Amino acid sequence: MSIGSRLSELGLSLPEAVKPAFQYAAVVQSGDQAFVSGQLPKTGGDHGLLHYGKVDGEVSLEQGRECARLCVLHALSVLVHTLGEGALDRIEQVVQVTGFVAASPDFYGHPKVIDGASELLVEIFGERGRHARAAVGVSSLPRNAPVEIAFIFRLSQSSGVAS
Repeated sequence: MSIGSRLSELGLSLPEAVKPAFQYAAVVQSGDQAFVSGQLPKTGGDHGLLHYGKVDGEVSLEQGRECARLCVLHALSVLVHTLGEGALDRIEQVVQVTGFVAASPDFYGHPKVIDGASELLVEIFGERGRHARAAVGVSSLPRNAPVEIAFIFRLSQSSGVAS
């Protein structure tokens, strides 16, 4: 089954790929790996976010998890935009997820927030979605986002559908 079909089956669609606002590339491919720059939970174009503020402050744990899931969809979107149609079917393994959670000083549930992304990756890719991970708490993130996530994917060289 193609990843596009799997996304449809899950009732998901990819958002429009957001262009970097500063001097960096959204995706860099090196050999069989694609490095995806930190993705924010954007909605409605380049400037709107799903939620604003710190988790355990203005943003609930569940809202933080929703933001993490949206970061995954943005990562997949920029992969397609950068590497072309069929890029998602070339993903052999989600290698690493590095999640940053803007949180109040006494919040320690960063892994629970980033689990929103991890769980979605496994829903989409099955065992190929299991990955190494870091979930880090920070005092603030760009645009007052509650979550930012960067990804590393291992790609096949062919454009065929991965099984």
